[in-house]
Amino acid sequence: MYLLSKNILFIFFLASTLTSYGQSKINGKIIDDNNLNLSLVEITNIDTKKSTTSNLDGSFKVSEPGDYLFKKNGYSIKLIKLNFGKLHIIQLNINPSELNEIIVNANQIPKKLIKETASISIITLNDIKRFNNIDFSKVLNRTPGVFMQNGALNTNRITIRGIGSRNLFGTSKIRAYFNDIPLTNGSGETNIEDFELASISRFEINKGAASSIYGAGLGGIINLKAQKAHLNQTELNTELSFGSFGLTKGIINMNHGTSKNSYRAIYSNTHSDSYRENNNYNRQTFTFNTNHFIDIKNDVSILASYVDLKAFIPSSINKTDYLNNPKKAAFTWKQAQGYEDSKRGILGLSWNHEFKTNFKLATSLFTSFRNGYEPRPFNVLEENLFAFGFRTRILGHSKLFNKKLTYTFGGELFRDSYKYETFENLYENNLNSNGSIKGDKLSNFKEKRNYFNVFTETNYEVSNKTTVSLGLNLNKTAYKLVDNFVFSDENPDQSGRFNYKSIISPKLGASHLLTKNLSVFTSISHGFSPISLNETLLPNGQINTSLKPETGWNFELGSRGTILKNKLHFNVLVYRLNIKNLLVSRRTAQDEFIGINAGNTQHDGFEIALNYDWIKKENTTVNTFLNYTLNNFIFKEFIDNTNNYSGNDLTGVPNQIFNAGIDFKFAFNLYGNINHQYVGSMPITDNNNLYTNSYNLTNFKIGYLINLNKTLKLNIYFGLNNVLNEKYASQILINASGFNGNAPRYYYPGNPVNYYSGINFNYNF
Repeated sequence: MYLLSKNILFIFFLASTLTSYGQSKINGKIIDDNNLNLSLVEITNIDTKKSTTSNLDGSFKVSEPGDYLFKKNGYSIKLIKLNFGKLHIIQLNINPSELNEIIVNANQIPKKLIKETASISIITLNDIKRFNNIDFSKVLNRTPGVFMQNGALNTNRITIRGIGSRNLFGTSKIRAYFNDIPLTNGSGETNIEDFELASISRFEINKGAASSIYGAGLGGIINLKAQKAHLNQTELNTELSFGSFGLTKGIINMNHGTSKNSYRAIYSNTHSDSYRENNNYNRQTFTFNTNHFIDIKNDVSILASYVDLKAFIPSSINKTDYLNNPKKAAFTWKQAQGYEDSKRGILGLSWNHEFKTNFKLATSLFTSFRNGYEPRPFNVLEENLFAFGFRTRILGHSKLFNKKLTYTFGGELFRDSYKYETFENLYENNLNSNGSIKGDKLSNFKEKRNYFNVFTETNYEVSNKTTVSLGLNLNKTAYKLVDNFVFSDENPDQSGRFNYKSIISPKLGASHLLTKNLSVFTSISHGFSPISLNETLLPNGQINTSLKPETGWNFELGSRGTILKNKLHFNVLVYRLNIKNLLVSRRTAQDEFIGINAGNTQHDGFEIALNYDWIKKENTTVNTFLNYTLNNFIFKEFIDNTNNYSGNDLTGVPNQIFNAGIDFKFAFNLYGNINHQYVGSMPITDNNNLYTNSYNLTNFKIGYLINLNKTLKLNIYFGLNNVLNEKYASQILINASGFNGNAPRYYYPGNPVNYYSGINFNYNF
């Protein structure tokens, strides 16, 4: 009995000793609001003043419990209580006034923006909140080199450095991702405007053919970062807004976080009668994302998004109607009551595993779908799209000649299946009915589209001030078309295959720190844009296998940093983008186009972004901004049939864009901003016989924050768009043709002066 008691006491003593030893250190990890590991974060015990820093993988250890300050340039300071017995995951939020210091992940190798070797623009949550939460264009158009035209909330076209301007409907030649989930379909078409702005925390935009990691897109890459769920925090945020043209919108934003798991759900419901005829808009969205930190080496995140949209389409109008009756819808679209009815969703699962501090595996699985029904005057379209794929990459760092080398390599596989049928629209036979009536079937197609990218990129720090970047992308794209329609002489079988040759796109860049807060950078990179199957189809039903994808080389030189006692933040650059095998859509009928390679374009540009902090205190801030884009884009060689447009200005792009404004926030909780935008004229036709007028838009927003108690906050705001009631074309349809003796319909009228207002409640549990 004595021996048994002695053994029990020994075991208890040993267990107590091991427990005490295991608690001798407090372990944790520091990440940003996009789950990027943050190294060299200063960690200070506010009582003992002892300090340490986080490791390269964001991990840290401290020896005693207490209140600790976490501080890193580019991020807001955070005070956290640390205790024994659990893994601490610390999230730091971006400080919008120190963008050059934040860690970006636009090329999958996290590093400070000031050391980036390519032109990357960051749109923060504060930038998004400057405007109403309805319109993407106001957010994107403040970025130099980016221009988004919006004929309606569901009718948009994004161009980056002029790429995509020749796409007649929607956005093409620009790739987009939502938390690593592709938003670009297998034909290179992109749609981001249906997603809820309130679910996005920031945009990272790579301009030009500069990203080998994301398929070497020709125009650039737009990365949407979802609002991450916050750890150790539970809150409910509700917002109700209303405005001109019957605008109403409601948002419910819920977050619940524990020490290692967090969940965020966002629901929105938007309705607008809109300014023009046949332009009602109804959309519901649901976005859900979670973060799970299993241990210090493994984390998993889930993103799900669903959009239910029904939006009527007024289409473009001719010049007479644009000047005299801009509310008017195109006659045939009004008669047919044309609209878009679509449901779309995405689901993605991401897993990060750190083998050791200098070696990490990141893998994402994703799937998406879209079901659409669209009655148009010329036919009724029914479509179904289903896509799936995965991205996986290795990220690591090591030493080469005693200098830091970071690298990533991996691949992406994407496949989608697109089924679409068209039917006669019998609205003309039933003008007293409620618009479109589906008639006999006109076509029945199924497309199978797939591509894969294999990529690698390295950053080598030649010295503490100089970084060299080298990237390479290999892409293989293939299409298969199955024609399921009943064949005849009038309807030949259009089934066939189209396989690209493999395309290799290299990238070389360098950056150099002139001072701690000032750098210069330069890069040379190659990109390409895929051909859609519609562009390969010939009128006789055959596939044109002689078409070549557009390819281009991007050259740029720039500088970014902070000067004048850290008050002036700037980014300035010049570039040249040369495109060959220019792909032109030649109209052969009202709803029939064929693609041809018609020449080369040259895109020379200058971009500058300035932000000056006049007052920068804890409760009072005043800053001004100025962004300017100068475009000199020409058809270097462009011959279409007997027409020679060589030397003409590139169609559909303004020659210059200027943005300026002031943001303010005062200690008595009043905040607001004033924004002014000038958009220069742009050619509407390839022969340059017709240009739009330049225009000026002025917008402002003012709000008041009220802290009702420690847990409940109230935000009331009011905004006015187009204060001076400018008449302008918010989007144009280039090279439009008139049918049956009617004038061409080039113009989408912009909204006149309009207001919005809202109230926001935030309750922190």
